Amino acid sequence: MTSKINEAAEAAAKPSTPKRRRVPLWLWIAGPLAVAGFFGWEWVVSSREVSTDNAYIKAERILIAPQVGGRVVEVAVAQNQPVKQGDLLFRIDTDPLTIAVAQNEALVARMANSASASRAKVVGTGTSIEAARETLAWAQRDLARMQQLASQQLVARKMLDDARHAVAEARTDLADAIASQSEATASLSGSASTPTQDLPEYRAAQAMLAKARLDLAHAEVRAPVDGIVGLHDLQVGEYINVGQTAMPLIASAPIWVEANFKETELTRMQVGQPATIKVDSYPGVKWKAHVASIAPASGAEFSVLPPQNATGNWVKIVQRIPVRLEIDGADRGDAPQLRAGMSADVHVDLRDAGAQAGHATAAR
Repeated sequence: MTSKINEAAEAAAKPSTPKRRRVPLWLWIAGPLAVAGFFGWEWVVSSREVSTDNAYIKAERILIAPQVGGRVVEVAVAQNQPVKQGDLLFRIDTDPLTIAVAQNEALVARMANSASASRAKVVGTGTSIEAARETLAWAQRDLARMQQLASQQLVARKMLDDARHAVAEARTDLADAIASQSEATASLSGSASTPTQDLPEYRAAQAMLAKARLDLAHAEVRAPVDGIVGLHDLQVGEYINVGQTAMPLIASAPIWVEANFKETELTRMQVGQPATIKVDSYPGVKWKAHVASIAPASGAEFSVLPPQNATGNWVKIVQRIPVRLEIDGADRGDAPQLRAGMSADVHVDLRDAGAQAGHATAAR
């Protein structure tokens, strides 16, 4: 009895050896297949499309500036206000511009009167020339008689000198009349029959009047396109100069997406390929688009200080090339509103093999 108890105690004191659990064979096969399938699928997807989240909604940003300087008398729009093309944005004081128009109208009238006076002078000097020629002819005949009588010593020498002086004076009067007529004719562009509207001085006055009227029309600054007014602080009474930015205007159309793809992702990308766009502001909503253009250089090349890779220490960095994508159906009435600067995810389908082959052939 005691021996059986001791054997049981010894058996209990011996360490128990755990049984090893065997991994099923199917798991050894399925695991590597799953990993290989995952990477294979990733390779297939990457060969059919490229994507990036470095993309943003873009729209035309117009900086509204006046073409004439002056004091602002009316601001017709507020910040973030939608406007239509031709709507009044702000108005500049028109009093100085109206005065300028009146001054130039008076200048045009004065040029017309001056032309009429020149024509009258041409006619008047023509009569003076005829009279001067007649006087000269009479003086020359009288001088001839005096010379004949003086050769016979029948007249005093003083009378002969007086006749010579009369001829010289008649010649001077004729020259003065001809010069006056030439001056009047020159002011009429060389001919008294030249129409007033063809005279240079009159045309210059007309141009100044047209500019004054144009400046008066530019006193009302209107929206060049449909859009939304951005942030501005333009106030009534503020003086604004020519070309000074008064307010920004974001155009309602066109709206596009600028996606910055890595240079290694552009190998098979070309204009016209379809794309899908998702905007962070509207989860679950997708837009159809297509590649409209690819920038000719990276964004760094357009910077104020482009990198100088030929100097200093150099580290290769994958560059990004801006790609413009036009949204198909962005003008639908039921589409969510897209605002410039919104972040987006872009997927471009690269499976257009026929177009890619044509593109490659053209590149050769």
